[in-house]
This record gives sequence, structure tokens and C-alpha cells, in this order.
Amino acid sequence: MNTNHFRAAVSLCLLAIITVFLSGCSTQTVQTAPIMAVPVRVAKAVEKTVPIDLTAIGTSEAYAAVSVKSQVNGIIQQVHFTQGDIVKKGELLFTLDARPFQAALEQAQATLARDKAQADLDEVQARRYEALYQAGVAAKEQLDTFQATAGAQAAAVRADQSAVEAARLQVEYCSIYAPIEGRTGAVGATAGNTVKQNDLPILVVINQISPIYMDFAIPEQYLGPVKKYMTAGRLAIQATPYGDTNAETGYLSFVDNNVDNTTGTVKLKGTFANTNDRLVPGQFSTVSLRLSEQEDATVVPSQAVQTGQSNDFIFVIKADSTAEQRVVKVARTIGGESVIASGISPGETVVVDGQLRLIPGIKVRVDSDAAGS
Repeated sequence: MNTNHFRAAVSLCLLAIITVFLSGCSTQTVQTAPIMAVPVRVAKAVEKTVPIDLTAIGTSEAYAAVSVKSQVNGIIQQVHFTQGDIVKKGELLFTLDARPFQAALEQAQATLARDKAQADLDEVQARRYEALYQAGVAAKEQLDTFQATAGAQAAAVRADQSAVEAARLQVEYCSIYAPIEGRTGAVGATAGNTVKQNDLPILVVINQISPIYMDFAIPEQYLGPVKKYMTAGRLAIQATPYGDTNAETGYLSFVDNNVDNTTGTVKLKGTFANTNDRLVPGQFSTVSLRLSEQEDATVVPSQAVQTGQSNDFIFVIKADSTAEQRVVKVARTIGGESVIASGISPGETVVVDGQLRLIPGIKVRVDSDAAGS
């Protein structure tokens, strides 16, 4: 092949390559990525009647508490209960060694019998000398002496009777009974221990827990509404112990007569039947005082409410499936639901999950499997 033919072949090849390249460039098109809708979970704003409650932290308090002590010096013979038992009023708890007191009682009874016999003799002599004096045989001084002796002996008999009753009471104190019905605490002294009169150790503490009190405090600005609603009837209280989900129901039974100036609160007290012993003295509970009920309130799930820099807001799903940010005013929160005072109307669809990916006007896709109502 000569030089001219070689150059012609090279030119034709370059022309073909350029033609193919230009053809490819002319047919290529620019594709725009589709706009994806943000998946969210939604719920409906509803209209219903909701309670008006005051919530506080309360502490259970025994309805009555008694520290049982010995009223005599003695030795414990027997304990008739197991610590932690529920005891009835009048049930025997402890028995002390009563032998020294029984001996003292018998001695007092013997003294009473002796002095009573002497008193009877003195009374007979006094009556005899009174008859002799009336007959003019005995002197007035003798009569006065016998009458005084009879009177003194009668007084001695009365003193002996009191001593017998005191000794009998000491014997009775050797048997210690439950003064109230309730649950017993730890036993402070067992059989063989020596106890002293009205001194330590405390034998046992009995707490009456059925019924039981619940102490809590509210800010003083709510004192007026509480008194107002109390005039309409008994106010109900619900108490939920920490770590529990079931509430106990009671009623408001006491409002303190002064405001604590250091805390600005008023002490209240509720009474609970506590028949199942779920409330224990000293236990903390969440207390909800029911004042009244609000009709036709707009309610949304609490997770729909978001907190902004200056206001609370909620994302609302419009008819064109776009998100709208609404500023709302939350009146109060009750059991996972928020009462909306303004900003939302009943029937509107609000976002309860997925708010972090939303901006006003963005398209959304409702996750139907997780949508709430």
C-alpha cells in the first residue's frame, strides 16, 4: 500500500469514530431524581369529655399507728404472733411472767380480808357503845373513840380494796393485747427478754393500713378551686404506687387550715379503703385529684406535640398530603393525651411519629399499618 492510500484509510477511521461519538452525545438525556414522600404515623384529633385533675406526689400514712410497750417490769414468756401478721383488736400479743404480780395480788387480798374483819368488829363495838351511851351507861368520850376507830378501819378497808385492784391490774398487764387492728412490724423483744415499764424496747409497732391515708400537697393557687368543687360533693382521688400501673381509688378527706410559707403549698389528705393492702405507709405514689370534667375538649396523643423555641407545635396533614406546622396551646396532659386549647380542630389528622424529617409543605406518606386513631 502506498502512502496516499494509508492516509486516506486513517482519515476514514477517525471520521467514523467522531461520528459515533457525536451521535452518542446527541441521544443522551438528563434524568431528574423523583421526589420521595416522607413516611409518617398519624392520628385523629378527637372531641370528648376529659377530667380536670390535679396531679401530685403523695406519701402513704397509716390510719393509726401504735407503739406497743410493757406497762410493768417483767420477763417475756411467750410471743403469740409472727412479725408482719395482721392482728385483730384485742388479740393476745405477748405474755409476761405474772408470778410476782400474782403473789402481790394475793398478799393484797389477804390484807383486805384481815382489815375488813377488823372493820366489822370495830363497827359492832361502835354500835354497842352507841346503845350504851343512849342508855346513859357509857361516857360520850368512849363512844367517840370507838366511832373514830371504826371509821379509820373502814378507810383502811377502802385503801386495801384499791391496793387489790392495783395488784390485779398489774397481773392483767402481764398479758399484752393489740389495741387496734393492723399489720405488725418487727418484734422488738422475744421470749426471755426483760422489759421495763413504759420504756424501751418497743415490743412491736402496729400500723392500721385499712383504711389508709395518702398525704400530698398542691400549690396554693389551686386551694380556691378545690374548695369550690368540694361544695358540690366528695372529690375522688386516684393513687398509683411507683412501679405499678393499677391505681387505687379514694376520696379527699382533709384540707389543711394553713399554707406552708416556705413552699407555697397546702397539705391535703385522702382516705383509701386499701382492702388489698397495696398501699404501704411511707410509700410514694402518683396522686390524681379529680375536680370536675370538661366536655367537648379537643384531644390529641401527647407524642404529636412538639416543643419549639417559643411555642409548642403540631404537624397537621392537609388534604393534598403535605405537612403543615401549627402552633398550639396545650391546656394539660392526661394519661398520654394532651388537651389542646387552641390551634387544632377535632377531626384533623396530626403526625404522631416521623416529625424529625418534616418541614412545612413537604409531601408525606401515611404508614397505614401504624396509623392511630
